[in-house]
Amino acid sequence: MTVSEEIRQQFIEFIKGQAFDDQYIDRQEEKRIVEVGIKNEISVEESLSLIQQVVTEKGLVLERQTEDHVKDTLETFASDGKVDKKEFEDALTIFKKLTKGKMPEPELKRRLKNIMETNGWKAKEGGLFGSKWY
Repeated sequence: MTVSEEIRQQFIEFIKGQAFDDQYIDRQEEKRIVEVGIKNEISVEESLSLIQQVVTEKGLVLERQTEDHVKDTLETFASDGKVDKKEFEDALTIFKKLTKGKMPEPELKRRLKNIMETNGWKAKEGGLFGSKWY
């Protein structure tokens, strides 16, 4: 079934409205947007495509996209199965930049640690003074 241009435009405006206050679309908002799309007979794939279109056009932050990017970065750092303190801090800096400061640093660190644990990557301790940074 083809969706009318009017419904598509209303849906695009709805997406913009969801990110109006903070320029950030978290996972819950993204899910809600997709659910509204489905109610308007817009497929999941088209809904996600329209979300991406709005994110790109308006310079919005899409939480899922930023976490995927940071996961890829950590994966590169963890080629030996471990992430050292500098690599973690570099990933944190990238994460901060991608989220445009919309998320507090303690939350970013918690998410980075969660990504590491989910993927089985360990914190590389040691160095000259053997500091425990993780």
